[in-house]
Amino acid sequence: MKNAHLLLIVMTMMVMSGCSVIGGIFKAGAVVGVIAVIVVVLVIIWLISLFRGK
Repeated sequence: MKNAHLLLIVMTMMVMSGCSVIGGIFKAGAVVGVIAVIVVVLVIIWLISLFRGK
């Protein structure tokens, strides 16, 4: 019975650390996605201003 509790604790610790890693990856992905969208919008605005200036 003692081994079963130890196994449960070890499995829980492994799953929780995996969730933390996945959460970090998604947070980083969200930040990179937002930055990419901002850059694309700025490039589009810059291109429109180039053509309107002529």
